[in-house]
Order: sequence, then structure tokens, then C-alpha cells
Amino acid sequence: MYERHSKCWTIKLMCHILGVSTSGYFKYRKMMGRPNKDAILSAEMEAILNESPFNDNYGAPRMQLALLQRGLKAGIRRITRIMREHGWLHKPRRKPKGLTHATTEIQEQENLLKQDFSSPQPLKKLLTDISQIQCLDGKLYISPILDCFNGEILSLIMRDNMKKELCLDTLKAVTHRYKLDGTILHSDRGSQYTSDAFRQELLNLGMTQSLSGVDHCYDNARMESFFATLKKELLYRIPTYKMKREDVKSIIFKYVFTYYNRVRVYTANPGGYPPAIYRELSVEQLLAA
Repeated sequence: MYERHSKCWTIKLMCHILGVSTSGYFKYRKMMGRPNKDAILSAEMEAILNESPFNDNYGAPRMQLALLQRGLKAGIRRITRIMREHGWLHKPRRKPKGLTHATTEIQEQENLLKQDFSSPQPLKKLLTDISQIQCLDGKLYISPILDCFNGEILSLIMRDNMKKELCLDTLKAVTHRYKLDGTILHSDRGSQYTSDAFRQELLNLGMTQSLSGVDHCYDNARMESFFATLKKELLYRIPTYKMKREDVKSIIFKYVFTYYNRVRVYTANPGGYPPAIYRELSVEQLLAA
């Protein structure tokens, strides 16, 4: 009894000297050896980052959605702090300065989207464009079609040239899988898209063409955003200039159709669901209704 009383007195004296309460001391003793909430959350975040080598591009907003999909709620400030402490945050990319150019009345009339890239239904608003990447044996031209409904890449054709057949075959690849009657397809004013052959194909499919204004990069900003993501997360991280086009094509196909469409958290979709997953969930909800 005396030893127990002496020990309690010693603890009280020590707490008094350190300026802490005895209850706080015993709470600290109780929690010793237990992982705190931040440690548990950071372990889950590290698991998310390790799911794919491309996930190291996740910022705090995308990480928050990934945690929610695992049933974990956390504030954006807390997530940002933990990611910063572990060196998981990257410097924000520079945003382009606003640069506007005059456009004609005809161009305004031909731009049906007016920078509205939202769509309540799949296959009603599609975007397309061409980008390029330097490879060992020459340039590789990349031609995708993106659905504004969920951000999914519906088709992707890559060639060693940017002739109109590249764009035509990208369009045909979508029509082989989906019916696009009444669909709007938006692009820039490249000669491929304004060619008689391309416009006739759209007419045959019952599709309506929408065109960006000259030098108006924001008129197709969502498509440009996809290319920026593709290059930042994949192409700028591998030495494409030392690789043959066929090898780069294989890597791009795998990234787009196995990661971007089906795994990567997509912040524009409710719940951050990947494009293909969100489409499948939406179809299930419609069938259930």
C-alpha cells in the first residue's frame, strides 16, 4: 500500500514539475504503443499511392476522393498536411495566362459547346483532337475521342502521320461499339476535321459537328486537359525519344484503357469514380429505375 501511495505521489510531483495534468499523463500512457489517427490515415494513403505507379500524381483533392471510396472521411487540410509531411505533394503546375483572340460570327455559330463540357447523358457530347510525341523512329500522332459525360476515352488511334484517315478511323472505332445518332462531336479547325470526307462521315452517322474558334485553346480545354494528364503522368516520365513508336503505342494503350478509364480517380465524376466505372454504375441505376 505504501509503495503504491509513494508511486502515485511521485507521478503527481513529476506532472507538477512538467506542468501537465495527471489525467493527461495517464491518457498518454494508455495511448503509448497505439497508432494514432494520422498514422492510420497515412498508412491508407500510402497504400493508395502504391496501387499504381501513376498514383504518385495524386494531389490532396484526388486523394480525398480515393479515401472516400474506401469508406474513410478526412478533411482536405488534414490530408494536405499529411501528404506534405511525407513528401507526397507535388508543386502545382503553372496555369496558362489568359490570351484571347478575336473570332468571327460564323465561328461562334459553329461552336455549339461554348466551353460547356458537361453532359447529363453518355454519348451526347464527344471531344476529339490530335497530339504528338517524339519517338526514336519519328513522331507518333495520338487521336482519341472523349465522352463529356464521364471523361472516358471511347477510342484511341495512333499513327505515324496526321492525315484525315487518322481522325476518320478514330470516329469509326467508336461507331463500331456505340450508336451515335444525334451526338455532337467537337474539335478544333484542323484540316482533318474540316475535310469533306470527315464532314460527310458525320452526316452519314447523324452526328453534328462543333468547331473551336481559331486560336481559342479553351474551346476544347477538356480534351487538352486529357493530353496534359497523359503527358505528365506517362509520356514525360519515359524516354520516348529512345523508344520505337510501336513500343510507345503499347504503353499508351495500357495506360488509357486499363488505368485511366478504369482505375484512376476522376475528380469530375461524382464520388471520383473512374470514367468506365462511373458509366457502368450509371447504367445499372437506369436499369434499376
